[in-house]
Amino acid sequence: MSGPPEGSGHDPARSHKARSKRPSISSVTTINPDGSRYFVHPADVRGFWTTARRVVAAALLALYALLPVIPIRGNPAVFLDIARRKLHLFGATFMFQDLWLLFFLITGLGFGLFFVTSLAGRIWCGWACPQTVFLDHVIRRIERWIEGDALARRALDTAPWSATKIFKRTLKHGLFFLFAALIAHILLSYFVSLPGLYKMLRTAPVAHWDAFLFVFALAGVLYFDFAWFREQFCIVMCPYGRLQSALIDDNSIVVGYDVARGEPRGRPGTTTGDCVDCRRCVQVCPTGIDIRQGLQIECIACEACIDACDEVMDRLERPRGLIRHDSMNALTGNPGRLLRPRLFFYLAFTLIGALAFLFAASQLRPVAFSATRMAGAPYVRDGGVIRNNFLVRLAGKRPETESYRIVATAVVDGMKTSGATDAPLALPPGEEVVQPLILTVPDANFHGNFDVHVEVRDANGTVVATKKLPFLGPFREGMP
Repeated sequence: MSGPPEGSGHDPARSHKARSKRPSISSVTTINPDGSRYFVHPADVRGFWTTARRVVAAALLALYALLPVIPIRGNPAVFLDIARRKLHLFGATFMFQDLWLLFFLITGLGFGLFFVTSLAGRIWCGWACPQTVFLDHVIRRIERWIEGDALARRALDTAPWSATKIFKRTLKHGLFFLFAALIAHILLSYFVSLPGLYKMLRTAPVAHWDAFLFVFALAGVLYFDFAWFREQFCIVMCPYGRLQSALIDDNSIVVGYDVARGEPRGRPGTTTGDCVDCRRCVQVCPTGIDIRQGLQIECIACEACIDACDEVMDRLERPRGLIRHDSMNALTGNPGRLLRPRLFFYLAFTLIGALAFLFAASQLRPVAFSATRMAGAPYVRDGGVIRNNFLVRLAGKRPETESYRIVATAVVDGMKTSGATDAPLALPPGEEVVQPLILTVPDANFHGNFDVHVEVRDANGTVVATKKLPFLGPFREGMP
């Protein structure tokens, strides 16, 4: 058998001060009895699940960085253009007045997360949560590269300050802040576009002080999270971490320890269970728990303990799966049921949200059409006619320039229109056109207020938007 694995605690050359804290089911490992912060230094681990998570994390990091770059129908895949009050999401353009559609999308995604959690536990936390992706697959890798394995990092924590310690800590925290600033800049590009971000970077911060403060503040918060808060966010602040306790039951597939097979613990070669109490599962846990004590709220289903235990079982030539994915019922020898009413309930609401969003999105108009009465008197009486003045706004949602014509249907004999109805309006993608719309009616033909039906037609004559504008005039005897 090869030497002890990283973090096993059996290296006599390491200081006793570097030993890790023994977790307890009755308290959070990352908080000491006196209330001070205890830093968890998880040991590195190799295995199928760790490799798979790293591949998924790399794909998610690439996706996060490339979404503001990938063009779809003339716009970035994700561009939250707040300045122009438009959202471009994977080829679809939504005006701010269309944001009510996101209620159905967010609701569907929320129930989808409920479904996944009830079925497979906190798989989102361990595989796709940005906190886990950034912390486990970038920050901890930087820390391991600079300060060494888990034992070396714990020893460095307790070591007196020296030139070496100062250098390592300065380099580590400098890279933490650079990564935090990189994330903040990428996030800013979601709102100002990548060319807009590049333009800002070439000018002084005071020229875009609001964006500068946003990036600086976000980078500071992320740096604090990476450097100090870390897994405390998952345990203390994350609302999903609390909610998942109500979503998981004894039939959910979670990461668990097979008590019947593992107990009683003992050294290899004795007539005991398969667990040899090497504590390897504890040493690799990023939240510092002992999975053998049962499922706990701190567990983020990262599967590090599965790979660590399987590695030990392979060395002992024992079957894998002492720690594995299974339901709590199966782990305790009780019959389980994968398909439960709650799963169908969550899945139904997921589909309802998705279908409602797709149906509502399919009904969106290619232009946003609005008309407001001009400031001043509601009507003008001059030269034998009554005139109403409006301002018409058209905002394009198509990725290419389109031509539209505004048509007002005559309701009263002699009614005339001018301004926006005189000629077709060319509407560039993502731009807004404002034109006056003048409606006039002969004074003799006005017998009371009425509505004018206004249509917006595309180049093919298809009506793409309509609106009723109230035509106002003087009160006369006999008017209702």
